[in-house]
Amino acid sequence: MLEMMGLPFALTGAALAVFLAGIGSAIGLGVAAKAATGVLSEKPERYGTLMLLVVLPSTQGIYGFVIGLFVMIKLNMFGPEMVPITWFQGLSILAACLPVGVAGLFSAIHQGRTGAAGVLMSAKRPDMAFKAGVVYAALIELYAILGFLISLLVLLMGIKLAVPGAAV
Repeated sequence: MLEMMGLPFALTGAALAVFLAGIGSAIGLGVAAKAATGVLSEKPERYGTLMLLVVLPSTQGIYGFVIGLFVMIKLNMFGPEMVPITWFQGLSILAACLPVGVAGLFSAIHQGRTGAAGVLMSAKRPDMAFKAGVVYAALIELYAILGFLISLLVLLMGIKLAVPGAAV
């Protein structure tokens, strides 16, 4: 039974990468957008700067999507024959997807909160909106990038799969 679990493990990893990072991005975007709509109702000329603060948490969802897509490509899901994988390889792929998912979930939520604080700061100090608001939110991005890089490097270099059509 365990020998047939490779593919479900791998696809669960891909799903977690996409879902966790996507959920974090959605929450972060929602938090920042709520703050921005309040400020924009009074000061619509600040749309450009505020848009950047609102959009920043969306990158984590993109990172998770790229890793999920990479797993499907690695498994040759879009080709004529999928790559046969062992349960251990599937579990390894699942584990490799966790850094981007977990880092994306938490960093996007906190990036949205930081972006919302930057939006509120820009209402009183528009000169500081980019200097502090965007910079602080961008600092959080580093941890999403690190999670993405770990997932990508492990999938690229750490997990070797058979060539489709070859004997396992």
